[in-house]
Amino acid sequence: MPSERVRVAKIGAAHGVRGEVRLFAYTQDPLAIRSYGEFEDESGARRFRIVSLRAAKDHLIARIEGIGDRDEASKLTHLELYVSRARLPQQKEADTFYHADLVGLSVETKEGKKLGEVIGVRNFGAGDLLEIKLANGGKTALLPFIDPFVPLIDVKGGRIVADPPQGLFDDNTKG
Repeated sequence: MPSERVRVAKIGAAHGVRGEVRLFAYTQDPLAIRSYGEFEDESGARRFRIVSLRAAKDHLIARIEGIGDRDEASKLTHLELYVSRARLPQQKEADTFYHADLVGLSVETKEGKKLGEVIGVRNFGAGDLLEIKLANGGKTALLPFIDPFVPLIDVKGGRIVADPPQGLFDDNTKG
């Protein structure tokens, strides 16, 4: 079952001395984040509102309501921002989804052998990676989230079919 809240952005370092922050949006249209209204931290205890937003080279620059100087802005570094799924645009196409919808899906080979379960979608700058808790134990693996390695995503069916690079899942892919 999809989460009721979706992670849509991460606050980066402070920008300038007047309380602005770098903002990294996880949305298809980064500037659309302005229309989502109020944001929450992961716990849901703290709320944030963007009062101004502009594009920069590979991120956005945002002013957060109530944050007036660099010291206050620095305290927000690495904070993940969430919104209620109800405030996000509805998915119109059957093959579209939010990254949050992938968490909890079973990952299996084309032959149906279970490899593990998606526990997160990560991006360290070179593209999205599926973080998978392996079925054979507590280890995790990162699978590049690209068509050759992830040929099928079936959110309604609760599974992802993977064709991982040789050796990525080691003995979990044998047999």
